[in-house]
Amino acid sequence: MLFFNCSSNPLVEELFNNAGNISQKKYSKEQIKNLSRPVQKYFNYALSEGQPYVSYLRLRHGGRFKTARDKDWVDIKGKQYFIAEKPGFVWSGKTKMFRAEDAYVNDHGHLKIYLFSIIRIINQQGRKTDQGELLRWLGESVWLPTNLLPSKNKHWTPIDSTSARLTYTGNDHEVYYDIIFNKQGQIVEMQTERYKGEDSKETWIGRVSEYVEVNDMHVPSRISGIWRLESGDYQYADFKVEKFEYDVPEPF
Repeated sequence: MLFFNCSSNPLVEELFNNAGNISQKKYSKEQIKNLSRPVQKYFNYALSEGQPYVSYLRLRHGGRFKTARDKDWVDIKGKQYFIAEKPGFVWSGKTKMFRAEDAYVNDHGHLKIYLFSIIRIINQQGRKTDQGELLRWLGESVWLPTNLLPSKNKHWTPIDSTSARLTYTGNDHEVYYDIIFNKQGQIVEMQTERYKGEDSKETWIGRVSEYVEVNDMHVPSRISGIWRLESGDYQYADFKVEKFEYDVPEPF
């Protein structure tokens, strides 16, 4: 077990203390030989033979956020911490009006929002929140390509010549993304069903772009979050990653 000084956020300390270092594992093209052609093309693009597995990631991002379809965009700054051996992340973001924390730690998720960074107005938790946060961890693993490789918990299923389904089974959940690839082999879109509030599942779409090379891997630096509703698409997030730092299990 790891013990890090993360006193600025006890949840980050808890995240890292329950993680493990898997950098001794190396990627081999043998691992993808039975996958469908678009998935193989993605891993050939994103990774190089012998690439060490990513254990941890921390990042900073800027961007824009909308609290409702009829509201204006507001600027947002955020930071996020990931672990790969088991599902887990902690994200915090801040605008002029609110501060938010999204997390999946020790098999449980939560979303907390504070008005003016002080008054808590949302505190979501429970099984539906767990499912949503587990989906976030899986989808944002585009920033940790080794975390998308097939394993006992992750399986790729062919769909057609440009897409495939990625399924994660574990933690008493089964979640998935239908993933679309472009001709270059980049992931460009991820689609799934997740809870919007407490009532029903809706179609959620993540679009990623502006790939960069970091630590000999190709990862997207831009991500947009979109709800596909009966009333039409509602884009609420447009984030641009400003810094990636791999295998630094410490807070910024």
